[in-house]
Amino acid sequence: MDFTISPETNELVARVREYVDSRLVPLEPRLLEDGFGAVLDELRSCRAEVQKLGLWAPNYPLEYGGLGADLVTHGLISEALGRCPLGHYAFGCNAPDAGNAELLHMYGSEEQKREWLAPLAAGDIRTCFGMTEAANSGANPLMLETRAVLDGDEWVINGDKWFATGADGAALCIVMAVTDPDARPHQRASMLLVPVATPGYQLVRNTPIMGHAGIDLFSHGEIRFQDCRVPLDNLLGPRGEGFRLAQARLGPGRIHHCMRWLGICERAMELMLRRATTREISPDGKLLADSDIVKEWIADSAAEIRAARLMVLHTAWRIEHAGARAARDEVSMIKYYVAGVLQRVLDRAL
Repeated sequence: MDFTISPETNELVARVREYVDSRLVPLEPRLLEDGFGAVLDELRSCRAEVQKLGLWAPNYPLEYGGLGADLVTHGLISEALGRCPLGHYAFGCNAPDAGNAELLHMYGSEEQKREWLAPLAAGDIRTCFGMTEAANSGANPLMLETRAVLDGDEWVINGDKWFATGADGAALCIVMAVTDPDARPHQRASMLLVPVATPGYQLVRNTPIMGHAGIDLFSHGEIRFQDCRVPLDNLLGPRGEGFRLAQARLGPGRIHHCMRWLGICERAMELMLRRATTREISPDGKLLADSDIVKEWIADSAAEIRAARLMVLHTAWRIEHAGARAARDEVSMIKYYVAGVLQRVLDRAL
């Protein structure tokens, strides 16, 4: 395995990081104080700037105006963007749009790509993803209760989804529903494209997270489908292949998220070091950094960040070379391990 990162990739990541630190980090106080809506106008300007800089949509195909970055490169970019909660949106690769775009590119018909992928890649629309359910199954695709029944040349969808990130303001929902209840377990579900203006589609609410309902992209919606009819052609990919599409989407998505988490960790580590090396805790000039326990915290965080980064990049490399299915063990491990690292690094920094 070659751990070399090309000079071109290093230069690209450095440009991304410089923009994040100079243009996006200064927006954080307003975001924290007044919410996402307070910075949306400024973010639209930032998105236009990013496009002019040639840094827009790293994971989107070249033919759709993106950079066409491979998974390792996009992971490194995601790490730089993760330094600020506005990073991925400003660069047009925020979840769930990034994963939905990959699904549309891999499995969408030419008409579906024209109608949805092109405006998504241009930053003109947002999308959401409906998989998780409140009752019984959670996100287990083998226990989904949402149904899509074929009636003539239309699918009739009934069911409820929740924690659909960014459903508030989305133009399209990619929903996973059971289309063949009598088939083998992994062949029961399919994915369907549901424009949010479709009768029978309802955004019930933005689900409060730690007391905050959020708005727009910074929200997690509860969605209800009640006799929601979409054309037969709104099936995404083959019928009964929803589980396979979900695996294809969620595997690379773990790379994006885990590297974003590591960007958060590195920013927290920088703030921790700045505080530890400037905060005097005694009249004789002793600093926080002179404390043995603080030294231990710094060492623990540095080691865990390094280990987690190597794990994620190795998983990205394995997906690139062997596919998401072959890397499913590694994908599960990074989701588990990096989430713990994020929690511990932030706890120590605080």
